[in-house]
Amino acid sequence: MDLSLLAPKQWPKWILVGCLWVVARLPISAVFTTGRLVGFLAYHLAKSRRHITEVNIAKCFPELTKQAQQDLVRENFVHTGIGAVEIALPWLNPSRDLADRFTIEGAEHLNAAHAAGNGIVLVGAHYTTIDITSQPLSAFGFVDVMYRSNKNPVWESLQYNGRRAFFDGVVERSDMRQILKRLKQGRGMWYAADQDYGIKHSVFAPFFGIDTATITMSSRLAGKNKSAVLMLHQFRDLSSQTWTLKFTPVLDNFPSGDDLADATRLNSMLEAELRNVPAQYLWMHRRFKTRPAGEVPFYK
Repeated sequence: MDLSLLAPKQWPKWILVGCLWVVARLPISAVFTTGRLVGFLAYHLAKSRRHITEVNIAKCFPELTKQAQQDLVRENFVHTGIGAVEIALPWLNPSRDLADRFTIEGAEHLNAAHAAGNGIVLVGAHYTTIDITSQPLSAFGFVDVMYRSNKNPVWESLQYNGRRAFFDGVVERSDMRQILKRLKQGRGMWYAADQDYGIKHSVFAPFFGIDTATITMSSRLAGKNKSAVLMLHQFRDLSSQTWTLKFTPVLDNFPSGDDLADATRLNSMLEAELRNVPAQYLWMHRRFKTRPAGEVPFYK
């Protein structure tokens, strides 16, 4: 056991984990109510994150009035709060059966990609529902997940073991050898392709009309193993307290040989879905942190 998990400075985090353990056993309606409260408190207390969210929404939805933008920020914090709480369900109560609360669209596309036998690059994004969909996604039996390790040992243990309860492979994003190995075995590899990791492995592709540092991993992975590429979108319905997974058809002519064209295509597909559910994206992350040379930073 990693003794750093027991260090006194980690005790407050373990208390929070204990609270989430309790939440994971509450009725779904109570989980949503708790999440709304967390979102409300975060909106008023997490001022730096609110600022980032406000900047992102103003940049991406300039056609909205200032009031409409602010309303969207508030709604986004509701979804983000629910997402932060509902994550307790798969991570801390993985045996709880939520199958009747999920709708899956386009499963035939994922199954067809698997049948082709060359592995699947399943491109996801940081929706606020990012981990609640672990149960239905794992039910396919051939999907693994890529993730970014956390420097804090408590959160790292929680996210790794929480995902490991569902997926055979939970692979750190830098472990390319393991990722390629699993693709060559014909498995699917899910990863979120929409975070800003700097310019080293990225191109500036348009996203909501903004030149955005976009990683080219989808093209590189698919090119190395001739793997099928498709996207996964995931949504939450606040009224019915249910979730939907939506798989796109396999992308034809991907990779195209042009990283910028490929990144632009993926960004465009994500943007199209987000315009339907703009409040359900994790707008509080600094998506536009890296700017082209000479451009003024967005987040001051």
